[in-house]
Amino acid sequence: MPPGKKKPRTYDPAKIRTAVTTQFGHVAEAVRGLTPEQLARPAGLGDWTVADLAAHIAWIADSLAAGLARPPAAVAELPAVEWPFATASLAGKISEAARETLDGAPLPELYERAAARLAAELERNAGSRVLDLWIGDMTLADFLVTRTVELVVHTDDLNRATGLDVPVDRQALAACVRLLADALAVKAPGGSVEVRIPPFAVVQCVEGPRHTRGTPPNVVETDPLTWIRLATGRTGWAEALDSARVAAGGERADLSALLPVMR
Repeated sequence: MPPGKKKPRTYDPAKIRTAVTTQFGHVAEAVRGLTPEQLARPAGLGDWTVADLAAHIAWIADSLAAGLARPPAAVAELPAVEWPFATASLAGKISEAARETLDGAPLPELYERAAARLAAELERNAGSRVLDLWIGDMTLADFLVTRTVELVVHTDDLNRATGLDVPVDRQALAACVRLLADALAVKAPGGSVEVRIPPFAVVQCVEGPRHTRGTPPNVVETDPLTWIRLATGRTGWAEALDSARVAAGGERADLSALLPVMR
């Protein structure tokens, strides 16, 4: 590894698998209780309704199962930390594929079908493999980490749109926060700003004098949910500062030009 280059973060594959299936189960249980009025509400994501959002979450699990069912790719092309930068160009294709795959079945049926298919494929693919994906071939372990981001972010979208309080699995939340924080460090490499998202992540980023001892001169600190919303464009930098959900100190501690990390 070149001098000064940080070793990529590792995740426990077994814990991430459990986190993905647990979080999907939390959403499935909540969706079964949604009323027609709740399903018709705007999701806050373009022209999507809550029903569209719920169907998309079902597709997240179904598409993972489909990827596992395909023949494996030979070599991984895309590490998890670079995945957030590759998603924007495929948003339209993903939406189209989701509509075609889900075929208008009732939501409870979609979730039952996706959960059963995912459980079967994960059991069949208990080891390591490389998935053949539109976005770039990825190891199963890395792709599962990205599924925690999708599930946690969209669980929050669902909660905000419906007023529900769907629980978020702690392991899924931690992986989501860490991946998005590491992606910020990749987007703006350096060591002049320390970004703290307790209790899950601390990263250094932004070119400039590297801090080595004592209190860093440039510090940004926020909570996990606010960080996720900032990193995905659900909350703006100025709004988070004004509401005191972000504390930023130091002349380099303005991250507004670097956010969102993922669109």
